[in-house]
Amino acid sequence: MSKTFETIIVDPQDHLTWITLNRPQVANAFNTQMAEELLEVFSDFVSGSRQARCIILTGSGDRAFCAGGDLKQRHGMSDEAWYAQHVVFEDLARALIDCPAPLLGAINGAAFGGGTELTLACDFAYAASHARFALTETTLGIMPGMAGTQYLPRAVGIRRAKEIILTGKPFTAEQALQWGLINEVCEPAALIDAVRTVAQRIADNGPIAVRSAIKALNHAAFSQLKADYEVELQAYNQTVPTEDRREGIGAFNEKRKADFKGR
Repeated sequence: MSKTFETIIVDPQDHLTWITLNRPQVANAFNTQMAEELLEVFSDFVSGSRQARCIILTGSGDRAFCAGGDLKQRHGMSDEAWYAQHVVFEDLARALIDCPAPLLGAINGAAFGGGTELTLACDFAYAASHARFALTETTLGIMPGMAGTQYLPRAVGIRRAKEIILTGKPFTAEQALQWGLINEVCEPAALIDAVRTVAQRIADNGPIAVRSAIKALNHAAFSQLKADYEVELQAYNQTVPTEDRREGIGAFNEKRKADFKGR
């Protein structure tokens, strides 16, 4: 299946499919269109209309994997428009949960907010040594909304997850490795080859066996993930109509410190 997208590049190569977030001018930040295009591709994998023995997710350029949601697009967004956009993100999160093929992350730079959540949605990930991670949502008056509060404790433990989410503080690739968020740190020039090598090794194995193993492994760690994600969404939606959400997004765009009032 071949189709040209505007915000992502989908490149099938034999049994591998490379998906590249392609908005380098804004650090590959999510806008609505990128979420819609990713949703279309991963929905196709879920339905079986696209096939791959292994999928690799990365970003354009060497500065950023994904800076999270496009906060310029979200600046001044009404509650109704915000909810409508987030439904697309929610559907994408569910499609990633259901993806039947192994999904590997090649984290080529900064992965903030939704970028860290995409990293967590991968079955495992390698990162360039200069990559940095953060779940910055609480600094904006919101909270993670693409299953970040569910994936992160499973990856790094509940106490570390609370520290990461409640502070919004960035951390390095080496810390991400030590804490269990990623599997390997690579020099930037070696990242793609390292991920290609491990992806090809997976693709060379029995495809039915690999998919069966993923299903069993995910049951061990994520059997309640969809139900738990609904709890996250209920909590997330409480932040949308608040003055703090508007203040957080406004402060980011105006390059000033947010003054939250708790309302």
